[in-house]
Parts: sequence; C-alpha cells; structure tokens
Amino acid sequence: MPLFSEGVNLGVMCRSIKVLREGATPAPSEEIEAAALQFVRKISGFSKPAHHNEDVFNQAVLEISSASQRLLDSLQIRGAKAS
Repeated sequence: MPLFSEGVNLGVMCRSIKVLREGATPAPSEEIEAAALQFVRKISGFSKPAHHNEDVFNQAVLEISSASQRLLDSLQIRGAKAS
C-alpha cells in the first residue's frame, strides 16, 4: 500500500523546515541533521526533551537524518547533469 495516494490531503509543510534539495547540489549533512531535529521537535512538542526522553528523542533525530539522506541521495532530478 503506498504511503501517498491521490486525493489525500497531507496538510501544510512546517514553514521552519527548509527545502534541502537545491538542484544537483547535495545538502550538507549538518543541514539534514538540523532539519531532522526541527521535525522531531515539531512532532514531539518538545524543543529539548526531559532527561528520561533524551535517548528516544536523539534516536528519532538519527533515524530521520538517515532516511532523509537516503531520500536525497536517491532522487533523480530531471535536467541535472550526472556527476
């Protein structure tokens, strides 16, 4: 079952997370990690987790960073020059 399908309203993207794909230029890992941190903060509702939530919070940031890097590495951009 696809995660996204036609006719599904996914809502509005959070304005504080910027687009990391700029043409064929790879996004720096620091920017990917910063976006992942912003995302985890947004969905968890915590800008800084309590001590008892730090491990799960940090693990979420790592997993989202990794998934984001795989996504950006795998995207095929039309008109981009092959490197």
